[in-house]
Amino acid sequence: MAKFAIPPPFDEAVRRHEGELMRYLMRTTRDREDALDLFQEMWLRAYRAWPRLTSAEGLRPWLYRIATNLCLNRTRDRMRRARVIADDPPEFDPPATAANGTNEGVIHLRNAIAGLPRKQREAFVMRKFGGLDYDEIALALACSPESARAGVYQALKKLRAATRS
Repeated sequence: MAKFAIPPPFDEAVRRHEGELMRYLMRTTRDREDALDLFQEMWLRAYRAWPRLTSAEGLRPWLYRIATNLCLNRTRDRMRRARVIADDPPEFDPPATAANGTNEGVIHLRNAIAGLPRKQREAFVMRKFGGLDYDEIALALACSPESARAGVYQALKKLRAATRS
């Protein structure tokens, strides 16, 4: 993929990245309606900030950062609402018949991914499902490439241990 000296036109960026970002939001939220809402909000925010984007080199991680922030905000809002109703935050309960996840091993793996610490889960999903390199993950998560690499490594280590048991 060619890098642009200046950002590409907005519609070209949408065409280029919409599929991978929707998949990222689906994997992160695990809910189609939430993912669609966040997908629309992400592109709206990106469109509003587009004139301030100075280079296309950081475009992909910038879009992932917007998507990640929206997911985090949605999770925080839900946890706040849940604390008003009950003292404990809601527990993750994946659908038993999720697409491509009806077999027990896949469900176990999805639960293990959902149980990872937030930064490790985000780094892992961006790397393994989003195909981002460590520099891009670092930009998206506002950390160093070494921290991004360590997050993916630790996530893999925990997932291997969880799938052995």
